[in-house]
Amino acid sequence: MYHDGSRTLQDQFDTRRMADRINEVLVTDRLTDYKDLIESRDMFFLATADENGQPNCSYKGGDAGFVRVIDEHTLAFPNYDGNGMYLSMGNVIKNPHVGLLFIDLEEGNRLRVNGEASIDKDDPTHDRIP
Repeated sequence: MYHDGSRTLQDQFDTRRMADRINEVLVTDRLTDYKDLIESRDMFFLATADENGQPNCSYKGGDAGFVRVIDEHTLAFPNYDGNGMYLSMGNVIKNPHVGLLFIDLEEGNRLRVNGEASIDKDDPTHDRIP
């Protein structure tokens, strides 16, 4: 989970043990562990980057449940692109690496999801997503 840059700063600020404990206790590769949190949100933030590494972070919103946990490693959500710029989805076409940040403002919980995205206009989950 951590690269040389992270480890350098953890060592500089003596947080390596804390970082390793967080990784041990909180990090999982199963989205199903957080299904209720993910599917109850009406928004999240999507971080993407283009083929040159130029970053973009976008708010994505809809009715609660617009993001679905399909299985332990797969999320699906519609692209409600109101401004027609397609910055996030255009980046996904060129660079599939993404970060999603879900925030529960009422309880103060947050969840980071990192992975690879794809776009499928014929996605079979289309009818199940508001």
